[in-house]
Amino acid sequence: MHERSETKKMRISFDLDETLFVSPITHKTEPPLPGLLRRIYRERLRKGTPALINELQARGFEVWVYTSSFRMEWYIKRLFHFYGVHFDGIVNAYRHLAEVQEGHPRKLPQKVPTRYGISLHVDDEDVILSYAREYGFEGYKLDEPDDAWVVKLIARAEEVRRKKFGG
Repeated sequence: MHERSETKKMRISFDLDETLFVSPITHKTEPPLPGLLRRIYRERLRKGTPALINELQARGFEVWVYTSSFRMEWYIKRLFHFYGVHFDGIVNAYRHLAEVQEGHPRKLPQKVPTRYGISLHVDDEDVILSYAREYGFEGYKLDEPDDAWVVKLIARAEEVRRKKFGG
């Protein structure tokens, strides 16, 4: 009998505002979308975002968005589609409220990554990252401009995967 060997995929999630969506005044950004698309999708991506997400997926990671914004899932998918990025999952404020907070007796943080099997969450907010230990996920703070952020984040993701899955 032939046994199928499956590698467990580790999930990484990214916040959007001030993490992947940044101001071109303070950060290096990807080129804006062309023509009318620029008017619909005004957000600017941190330089290196599409390459990073595609590289993480090529290395076997699942990459998610976990945002406390109320942007619609279709909007997020479409915007990133134009940059050649496909996410494995998206959690926005609507989904979080319906699936995580609803019916819970106490108010939970804006993000609880482990609810979705996410092992590493990338965010700009200290308050979100401060819940990492309590809720069982690893955090990575990303807010300041940093030309080496892609390399650092890949190293952190690999470190968390080794810690979680061994190897």
